[in-house]
Amino acid sequence: MDYNWNWGVLFEEQYLSWLISGVGWTFSVALSAWVLALLVGVLIGVGRTLPSRPIAFLCTTYVEIFRNVPLLVQLFLWYFVVPEVVPQDMGRWMKRDMPNPEFVTAVIGLGLYTASRVAEQVRAGINAVGKGLVAAAYANGFSTAQTYRYVLLPISFRLIVPPMTSEFLTIFKNSSLALTIGLLELTAQSQQIAEYTFQGFEAYTAATIIYVVIALMATVIAQMLEKYTRIPGFVGKA
Repeated sequence: MDYNWNWGVLFEEQYLSWLISGVGWTFSVALSAWVLALLVGVLIGVGRTLPSRPIAFLCTTYVEIFRNVPLLVQLFLWYFVVPEVVPQDMGRWMKRDMPNPEFVTAVIGLGLYTASRVAEQVRAGINAVGKGLVAAAYANGFSTAQTYRYVLLPISFRLIVPPMTSEFLTIFKNSSLALTIGLLELTAQSQQIAEYTFQGFEAYTAATIIYVVIALMATVIAQMLEKYTRIPGFVGKA
């Protein structure tokens, strides 16, 4: 294999700053999108379990649309199509004057896509709570809102910590697709280093190691959270 190895290129000031910048943008996009995904996903997940059929139908429709359309297509729609279909002044602002349009688009696209997956985890967690607990809450005079607030949500949130960890890791990996709309996150910066230095192996290896470190950190934190929130003796849905 005729390849000129040069690991030192990663520590040159220019390329090291690119990597650091890429990590910063990756964290910014992933964490911002995660907050949006939690807010929207919890609302949609709860809506899917409500006795109101219209609300449940609308929430189910959201999940089916956003979960089944590829994330890359959604990013393209938000970035290239939405500015063309909104009112002209708003579209012009989105294309020319909106601060960091690539970042905003990536956060919205990734957040709303992940929200559909979070909603399914929330719905599954709520459905896993035994009907006896719900019946007991109603028997004690709780309203539907109080039953969700004091019984269903506290228990279901504890139950879904492990699958939510997977979603949290996935949102970091999916953030790499933001390079397709021009955001210079970690993968894009690694690609840029490879193009400038022709040291592709070193650049992409560095990106791989950084992603692995992020995943390990998230896994350790999630395990600690799972241990802290575990419900002793919980059996599940009766």
